[in-house]
Amino acid sequence: MNRTELADFLRHARGRLDPSDVGLAPGARRRTPGLRREEVASLAGMSADYYTRLEQSRGPRPSRQMLTALARALRLTEDERDHLFHLAGEEPPRREATSTHVRPGLLLVLDRLHDTPALVTTDFGEVLAQNALSRALSGDVLARPPRDRNLLRRYFLDPATPDMFPPEDRPARAREHVANLRAVAAARPGDPAPAALVAELLAGSAEFAGLWAEHEVAVRRASTKRFLHPSVGLLELDCEVLLNADTHQQLVVHTARPGTESYERLQLLRVVGLQDLSPTPH
Repeated sequence: MNRTELADFLRHARGRLDPSDVGLAPGARRRTPGLRREEVASLAGMSADYYTRLEQSRGPRPSRQMLTALARALRLTEDERDHLFHLAGEEPPRREATSTHVRPGLLLVLDRLHDTPALVTTDFGEVLAQNALSRALSGDVLARPPRDRNLLRRYFLDPATPDMFPPEDRPARAREHVANLRAVAAARPGDPAPAALVAELLAGSAEFAGLWAEHEVAVRRASTKRFLHPSVGLLELDCEVLLNADTHQQLVVHTARPGTESYERLQLLRVVGLQDLSPTPH
């Protein structure tokens, strides 16, 4: 681990970002350009003291999970992310058919969607990034262990997840998940990640196995979804899915139609839901 170079690289990456680049209000006039250390720490889900020690060349060696969070918080490109891993003495993530690195431009779009839930996923359901309102709507997925960040795995293997949706909507929701996964797995036979997810779900969920046997195929596109939120009640939201074909990533945006009860409830969620959000301790 090259502590001196790592500290210098982190300071440089932090200094080139404006608050607006990461969805933060500019606040009071800043004496120096760039984000504050505590802002980077909050975006990465770590303590400000830990991040400060990294910039001062005296912190412990960051974990791979923490390096990934830092790369995302600092809006690093894939080459810059790899450099960060090398400085920390770690092998960079393999550049597989399905990329898990979210490009800075896509994160910028996500950060600017202040009034609507939005998230970035792979096309087979791995959550890669969420904005604040998405976390308020369906929980902080990135605070979970990496294995628990896949929407399909959670839907079919986590008994609590289907309770987020009205009972009468669940069969159609499950069918949509399975039909999309079949399309993705068939389109990329050389990518091991979708195939591994299929095998895991076939072994662990009778519901999934039954739907998989029906051979339905449907790529996920625009739809209307209903969510049951414990604080604000039923939300009926229009879902738009924007696909980046190069990285097999999706920007998923949920909106409520103005003038509807769901629109008013979504505005309420911005107030009551965001109050409970805080960085994940490390």
